[in-house]
Amino acid sequence: MYRILRAEKQVRQRRHDRKHPVYTKPELLATGPNQVWSWDITKVKGPKSWIFYDLYVVIDIFSRCIVAWCITEYESGEQARALIGTACAREGIERNQLMVHSDRGRAMRSKCLANLYGELGVGSSFNRPHVSNDNPYSESHFKTLKYRPDYPARFGSIEDAQTHMQTFFEWYNTEHRHSGIAMMTPSEVHTGKAEEVRKKRQTVLDAAYAAHPERFVKGAPQARGVPEEVWINKPVAA
Repeated sequence: MYRILRAEKQVRQRRHDRKHPVYTKPELLATGPNQVWSWDITKVKGPKSWIFYDLYVVIDIFSRCIVAWCITEYESGEQARALIGTACAREGIERNQLMVHSDRGRAMRSKCLANLYGELGVGSSFNRPHVSNDNPYSESHFKTLKYRPDYPARFGSIEDAQTHMQTFFEWYNTEHRHSGIAMMTPSEVHTGKAEEVRKKRQTVLDAAYAAHPERFVKGAPQARGVPEEVWINKPVAA
């Protein structure tokens, strides 16, 4: 039978018959805070090898500020809806102001979250399957979280995890000098204080240059400001 099928070119893997949809590459641009948020869920280890907690984190890609987070014992669209809905209310998001980007997990594509986006006038964007580079800000942030020296191998309970995350996110937003935003803190950029900080730095640099110009072989130093725009897959100019 297989000899006859092979002669008729009828022997092949069934996967070749499947039609794969074409996914559009997400192209998102932000020129200020609260224009594009990226969010994701990561697993953190509990007290036993089979116990994990789900950490939800929403990050503003322009300021790198964590605008919302929570940790739960299971993943659900209802929890995602509550988290993002609370963040939008706290940040004063208006209709057609915000785009929320994520991967294609179950909670991300839940009906209740899609309904929230429709109610608030918030746009949604998703990764292409198996393309981790479509969500670089969330992936980078999780690496910062888990590679810190004080990150434990396991958490003794969900309360321990909540306490640790509370301390970490407070530090990340208000103390962490981020290389992607000119070594400013996410809070400074998110609240519109970036230019004020840059001017103060420039005053210090000008004083140092006036006192010892010979130390600056490339001329008068300039304080670096935050990027004027950031993106997920830079949009191609029309």
